[in-house]
Amino acid sequence: MVLNSPGSKVPSHGTHSFASTYAFDLMQVDWTQKHVKFHRKSTLDHILGRVHLNDCYSYGKPIYAPISGRVVEALDGYPERDPVQPIRDISVAFKNAWFFDPHKHNIQDVGGNFVIIQGDRIWEGIWAFLGHMKTGSVKVNNGEKIESGDLLGNVGHSGNSTAPHLHFQLMDGPDPIIAKGIPCCFKEYELYQDKNWIKIENGIPKNKDRISL
Repeated sequence: MVLNSPGSKVPSHGTHSFASTYAFDLMQVDWTQKHVKFHRKSTLDHILGRVHLNDCYSYGKPIYAPISGRVVEALDGYPERDPVQPIRDISVAFKNAWFFDPHKHNIQDVGGNFVIIQGDRIWEGIWAFLGHMKTGSVKVNNGEKIESGDLLGNVGHSGNSTAPHLHFQLMDGPDPIIAKGIPCCFKEYELYQDKNWIKIENGIPKNKDRISL
């Protein structure tokens, strides 16, 4: 499921801060349920804080580099919150949105464990940010050359996250605190529409779209 997509509104996350103007959130869910869920437990379990990270469909899924280039920053070791608790996790998100001070706080408070890639070749002048990764899962190091499709790490629940998911955005610089977001589209994906999978090229999925990459 696509969440907080610039295909539906800009800025997609309700703010231009942290270069998130055109950011995407991607989350695996169970589409067979009447009320789509991101976890295997009941809605009551979620409300009561009984959904653990391993109960979430996205948690631990691999994250691959969307562009080729060089890793300019890869940070790991930021703790995750387990279990997922709606009130606590939403309060963390609001706190960071309202009170984050780059002179006092760590960017990992927002991005969690993340990787930033400086693009090369056709991606020159572009930086990709992938955040909220699983603690201990980051597979790349600063300065490492990578190709599109290389494994970066795994989906997690670190930083400014209300549930395990992948946060992805493009930026015009390496520092998300001062950089500006750059719009982008996906080269190719499939969209589930009218009970059929439709091939989309150079498209921007919208909020709650069901897609397959």
